[in-house]
Amino acid sequence: MASTISVEFCGEWFRVAEGEEMTIGREADLSVDDENAFLHRRFLTIVQVESMWWLVNIGSRLSATITDGTGSMQAWLAPGARIPLVLDETKVIFTAGPTTYDLSIHAESPQFARIAGLEDPVGETTVGSVQLTPSQKLLILALSEPMLVREGSGMSSVPSSAQAAARLGWQITKFNRKLDNVCDKLDRLGVRGLRGGPGKLASNRRARLVEHAVLSRLVTAEDLPLLDQAEGDDEHSPLG
Repeated sequence: MASTISVEFCGEWFRVAEGEEMTIGREADLSVDDENAFLHRRFLTIVQVESMWWLVNIGSRLSATITDGTGSMQAWLAPGARIPLVLDETKVIFTAGPTTYDLSIHAESPQFARIAGLEDPVGETTVGSVQLTPSQKLLILALSEPMLVREGSGMSSVPSSAQAAARLGWQITKFNRKLDNVCDKLDRLGVRGLRGGPGKLASNRRARLVEHAVLSRLVTAEDLPLLDQAEGDDEHSPLG
């Protein structure tokens, strides 16, 4: 029997009953922001096919980052793609223009259950495989700070490179060099959406980095005090 689905956004809950469908976007069943022209009118939809619930990207330009909430699983939902909603909680983050949105999808009767008694072993292995230098972690923290300081689901803005560099007390050239390095590193590990090129905006790359870092728990709110020490950063490695 299919589970009932509920969506949490900005502290509000929206229920999707069996046989119903919910669209998410600028002018949708769940309107996350009716003033953001960068956001599709209908971007995502939650739909039931036989006994399975699916999250489908019905937009033409934007992608969403999907995770199980612990950082042990992550997927990139490109236009036209779909993913089954089989876990008790699925977290969704997407960026449109200057704004990043995050929401949670909850299944009343999930088809897959977490293994009790384990301290998130897969997540630890995944995070541990990414070796960040201290300054690379600071860079990610500076970009992720607005999302990390909030509690619950909602909206935030990804800082510009100039804003993040100022937060760290770095020159913009240093920030951009380190941003290139960390994006190249994650791209080699298979993280999509970080490679530059024609049509790839710098703002999109920063937003994708924040989405991946927060959902995979490369950085957490507990790391934020490190930003207060950033002014004393004396790392001079050209690869840092």
